[in-house]
Order: sequence, then structure tokens, then C-alpha cells
Amino acid sequence: MVLKIINRSNNALPKYETPQSAGMDLRAYLTEPIVLQPMQRMLVPTGLFMELQPGYEAQIRPRSGLALKNGITVLNSPGTIDADYRGEIKVLLINLSDTPFTINSGERIAQMVIAQHASVTVSEVEELTDTERGEGGFGHTGRN
Repeated sequence: MVLKIINRSNNALPKYETPQSAGMDLRAYLTEPIVLQPMQRMLVPTGLFMELQPGYEAQIRPRSGLALKNGITVLNSPGTIDADYRGEIKVLLINLSDTPFTINSGERIAQMVIAQHASVTVSEVEELTDTERGEGGFGHTGRN
């Protein structure tokens, strides 16, 4: 599949860093550095606009290194970009650490995974088919 992207930034296009990578890094596109204070959230622009094929979405996810080392994560993780969206890709970041974090233009701030999805028809019913699991939810299988 070819992903059509308009790049209004001065950063390289997103790409897979290794042959088996699921996500492509997204980079901040800023006129000046921004400081994300502890517990502050901010929408960070990328300068990218894209056209996904119908039946696909882009999932915006945190970068594990940024989360581990700096406490920076994607607040609505994963963020979803629908195939009919044509606006700029922006990343909703939050600083969960206790120290300010500076984001510079060109810095890798998130990763984007392209995924196929199904559309369904919703049908209201009075009962559901029984299963062995039934209503067992969070933690129902125990610790082992």
C-alpha cells in the first residue's frame, strides 16, 4: 500500500527504522522549542497531512524510550486518524514526569502504525450467545 503524504515540515518523511518495525516515527514541527511542564498536555504539530485508503486507520502511539526515560506519552493512546481526515497530523503529548521536558523541532515524539479495520452493522438484541467465560472481566482468571 502507498501512503500519500504532504510534508509541510523540513523533516524527513516517516519511515520504518528496521525491516520488522510496526510503526514509523513522527517528528515535531515547531517554529521554536516548547517546554512541556509536569502534568501538562499539548497538541504538537508534525507538518504532515496524509491520505489513507478506506478500511485503514493510523494509530498514534507513544515512543517507548521517550516514555521510559522522560515520562512523555501520548495521552489518548492510541490516537486514531480516520481515512477521511485530511488535516494536519498532531500528537497529544503529556508529561507524566516531575520535571519539565523540552521538545525541539525534528524530535521524534510518537510512532504511527497503519492498521486495517472492519466496519460493522450494529443490531440490538435481547440476549447474547453463552460462552465458557461468560461475564468474567478484569482479573477473572486469577494471578497465575
